[in-house]
Amino acid sequence: MTDEHMLSGRTPPKPADEARARALAAAMQAYDAAEENSAATQGSTIPGRQSSIFNRIWSSMMNRKLLAGSALATLLVVPAAAFLTLEIVRNDRPFGAEGEIAAKSEPNVQLARPEAPVAKEERKAEADGEALHAPGAAPVTMESMDQAAGAAAPMSAAGGTVGLAARGRMEIMPAPTAPADILPPPAENRERFGNSDANPVKSVATEPVSTFSVDVDTASYSFIRRSLMAGEMPNPDAVRVEEMVNYFPYDWPRPASAAEPFKATVTVTPTPWNAGTRLMHVAIKGYEVVQKEAPRANLVFLIDVSGSMDEPDKLPLLKNAFRLLVDRLRPDDTVSIVTYAGNAGTVLEPTSIKDKAKILAAINTLQPGGSTAGAAGIDAAYQLAEKGFVQDGVNRILLATDGDFNVGPSSDEELKRVVETKRRSGIFLSVLGFGRGNYNDALMQTIAQNGNGVATYIDTLAEAQKTLVEEAGSSLFPIAKDVKLQVEFNPAAIAEYRLIGYETRALKREDFNNDKVDAGDIGSGHSVTAIYEVTPKGSPAVLSDDLRYATTEKPASEPATAHSGELAYLKIRYKKPDGDKSELITTPVTEASAVPSLAEAPQDVRFSVAVAAFGQKLAGNSAVAGYSYPAIADLSAGAKGPDPFGYRGEFVNLVRLAKGLAGE
Repeated sequence: MTDEHMLSGRTPPKPADEARARALAAAMQAYDAAEENSAATQGSTIPGRQSSIFNRIWSSMMNRKLLAGSALATLLVVPAAAFLTLEIVRNDRPFGAEGEIAAKSEPNVQLARPEAPVAKEERKAEADGEALHAPGAAPVTMESMDQAAGAAAPMSAAGGTVGLAARGRMEIMPAPTAPADILPPPAENRERFGNSDANPVKSVATEPVSTFSVDVDTASYSFIRRSLMAGEMPNPDAVRVEEMVNYFPYDWPRPASAAEPFKATVTVTPTPWNAGTRLMHVAIKGYEVVQKEAPRANLVFLIDVSGSMDEPDKLPLLKNAFRLLVDRLRPDDTVSIVTYAGNAGTVLEPTSIKDKAKILAAINTLQPGGSTAGAAGIDAAYQLAEKGFVQDGVNRILLATDGDFNVGPSSDEELKRVVETKRRSGIFLSVLGFGRGNYNDALMQTIAQNGNGVATYIDTLAEAQKTLVEEAGSSLFPIAKDVKLQVEFNPAAIAEYRLIGYETRALKREDFNNDKVDAGDIGSGHSVTAIYEVTPKGSPAVLSDDLRYATTEKPASEPATAHSGELAYLKIRYKKPDGDKSELITTPVTEASAVPSLAEAPQDVRFSVAVAAFGQKLAGNSAVAGYSYPAIADLSAGAKGPDPFGYRGEFVNLVRLAKGLAGE
């Protein structure tokens, strides 16, 4: 028999338990020494690797004599450790602190609980894992390890994981990189906004008349709110100051009857951001139609179900919004549903609200997919609206979309011509915008303005409740159409003026008396607010020099005292919903409308001024550059009033968010 065969038949001697324990302890001591000398990882104040909790648990078990020298280490510890490691990697999450689920956090942000100062030596001992062996510390057993395995923390909101560091301090750990083929594609921002420069300061001597169309849209405010809540400053082009101001309900004086569709109230106050100017605040309140007196409604839901709507804040939110509206409508109202993706299709013929279950079932069937044939959808919607047309009633299409029209005629001008033609037949079109990433705000504004409709943006179910339930009357039932405002300033009292907002609603002076020129509509109970910043004659804030060759002579037929007490003259033109000839309302503005300080102005005036200041600041208007976010927050907080729905309190918080994001 050879030596090789003789040796193979022998059993190796079993190493002594003490020798094995010494070898393992020496190896772990060398490993710990290497850990101590390594540099701290980026984003962490604790020396050593961020996965040190696993090493501490493993070191504790392997250094125990019972496990170090028996087969039980192989049968229990190794499979358990392998299972634990697999769970950590597969679920992309480590243990939570003290058996609790670790809190969600942003990358590189540590969430620390209040703690007493810890000596440097004690902190070092804990970081090295020695605290697990300190007197009084609970021994690490297989049972405690099983309990720890059940305390895995979820992923952080940013895709990292939350781990345990010394003294219960939690910190972000980078998540393992997933294969490229299962990562979602990067979001592409294709949002489109109209670009309009802020209204300039105009000299009364050369341009004394200001003319514009009313605007009761609110989309801009909702979009800005969503941006700020997401932790980013809004695109300045998304800011339309008048839509922000008109987002809020105000208790302006109301007209006495339907014979007077709305009432105008003017208040003149000092300007909070410019001591040399004043604000001329024009508030209009529409007549509110009693629910039982409201005309019948023939509504067509035109719903975008293209592939771009396959996101939680788009089609699912849209369906819930329309469910709310269906519950708001009366039994004799009718609803139709048209969808469009690769092509348009009728989901529901005109159906009475009495058959609510059928309408809700049709909404429930909607699924996203395909391209976006928006123009074809609009054509199909008008056909259904004509089919269910209600004489002397409300005939309106509600277009719900992210604004992505990419099949068929889709330019702003082409769609504008379509809705302009159809509105003459008494069918109006409003827009409900949804989602981020490819929202086409510019197109939505064009469609709504030329369709005699309202443009809103739905970012939450609460906003859907506000728009489609609480304010359904103003959104659906018009009390006046083609409403235009014109202000003529008295050059003897006012040197300059600037209209705050309404840049996209400007009209020519001659358009005011031209009934062929389209303008905005006012719905039941609608509030419309317009604010001018005016510079009194002789104020040091006047920006324009006097004209060298201007005449100061008055016409011989005009008495020297004519209109001397007036600051301006307000004129409003409007048509009744079923009329073609406009009517006129006039209001002279005098010092009787003035208050000596902004603090003495009505609460609603002060709050709307704060909103106007905030909008200008977000848009980067230099006129309010010296007016801080805290000043705006203080002004709005002091004018919140009862605030039953919390809209004004939310606004104050948005101002504070903007302050932080802007770094003021």
